[in-house]
Amino acid sequence: IGNTVLHILVLQPNKTFACHMYSLILSYDRNKEGPGSLELIPNNEGLTPFKLAGVEGNTVMFQYLMQKRKQNLWSFGPLTTVLYDITEIDSWAEDQSFLELIVSTKKREARQILDLTPVKELVSLKWNMYGRPYFCFLALFYILYMVCFTMCCVYRPLKPRTGNKTSSRDNTVYVQKMLQESYVAYEDELRLVGELITVIGAVVILVLEIPDILRVGAAKYFGQTILGGPFHIIVITYACMILVTMVMRLTSTTGEVVPMSFALVLGWCNVMYFARGFQMLGPFTIMIQKMIFGDLMRFCWLMAVVILGFASAFYIIFQTENPENLGQFYNYPMSLFTTFELFLTIIDGPANYDVDLPFMYSVVYFAFAIIAALLMLNLLIAMMGDTHWRVAHEQDELWRAQVVATTVMLERKLPRCLWPRSGICGREYGLGDRWYLRVEDRVDPNKHKMMRYTEAFKAQDRDNYDKGSEKLEINRDTLYKKELSALSLSRSTSRTSSHRGWEILRRNT
Repeated sequence: IGNTVLHILVLQPNKTFACHMYSLILSYDRNKEGPGSLELIPNNEGLTPFKLAGVEGNTVMFQYLMQKRKQNLWSFGPLTTVLYDITEIDSWAEDQSFLELIVSTKKREARQILDLTPVKELVSLKWNMYGRPYFCFLALFYILYMVCFTMCCVYRPLKPRTGNKTSSRDNTVYVQKMLQESYVAYEDELRLVGELITVIGAVVILVLEIPDILRVGAAKYFGQTILGGPFHIIVITYACMILVTMVMRLTSTTGEVVPMSFALVLGWCNVMYFARGFQMLGPFTIMIQKMIFGDLMRFCWLMAVVILGFASAFYIIFQTENPENLGQFYNYPMSLFTTFELFLTIIDGPANYDVDLPFMYSVVYFAFAIIAALLMLNLLIAMMGDTHWRVAHEQDELWRAQVVATTVMLERKLPRCLWPRSGICGREYGLGDRWYLRVEDRVDPNKHKMMRYTEAFKAQDRDNYDKGSEKLEINRDTLYKKELSALSLSRSTSRTSSHRGWEILRRNT
């Protein structure tokens, strides 16, 4: 019951009342230390009150709980060294990481905790010591891997075509080799080494990604932009395309160019994932994701309707014409592709002035140009501009969340020997087995001087008010005019002393 009340207090809107009640309930807790403590009992979702405060973005409760956990090590003048307990914060030994919970929540208030002490210092320590070097090395390794795969695709086994053409529009001159013919020369053996590296890399990608999908859940794993959700879809699809290409090569099945071309596009697009390691490029990846999966996905429904309608009209118009004179609409699939190019203004309106074109072509193309080029494309630009404005206002916050998500990902996937635990064990200071982070805080003496001046002036105003109140009590039975004059005198005296005090404060500042 006490633990349930603690979780309810974390969710209360009145932060001050919740903190006082939290302390009151813990004062009756018999097991204040150890696994039986009320603060360490999780709810049905596996969240302790401390983790729940982070997930809900309750910064007041989070700072209150951190103040209870800190230990003042020493203080000398303006310098103070504090030990913060990071037992539940550090993701090194946590199955359900506090940092991962913060970046995976949809509440913006939760991401503000990443800028508070000691979370900010812990993330900075992890990222600067281990996260950034490992991430840069991983980016370089992936680029070299993609270069190897691209070279294998460019020099894939082909041979000249021997059969006769069945159509005048057939333009094929090379065909795919059979498996027995693909690995004969010395160049084929070099390509085989690169292909083996590519396949092994695809298997490693699946081995690393599938356990995380099963642990987190597909909806949460692929749906969170900060966690890199769309990029996980891209890299898993890429690995599957590599395996499909391998099977088609081993079985000598024609058409391997289809999965191979998909793999090339997806593999190189995944390089944008590594832009999150740089503050200048990281927010732009989130911006691209929000535009693609937000604005562009909604716009594609409208675009598909327009393209389908006008492509059908163009095909019907040229259905009775000679396809050799205007081949852009010679069949229905080609009409769809041509209309798509016209929609994006990639090509100009096709026309052959050596022959007479149908009159309806001009009418339909005029309507298509007005709707597609002038109306819908400008609508898309306006939608993307609005998304860019929204993301630009929180780009620093999003980049910090990206750094935290990347750090947690690397910490989980790398061996423990390559990523030692951050912080200081409490045994060195006689604080048990808990781990602490040492933070040095410098106190500004001028700030405290100003605060002392402010408190002194407040006390002076309060004394003057008390004196005026006493005078009013003594002269209660006097005339109303005397009472008014005494009150005015009290207020003018208070105003004068207060004005003099703030002048001193302004001069010191």
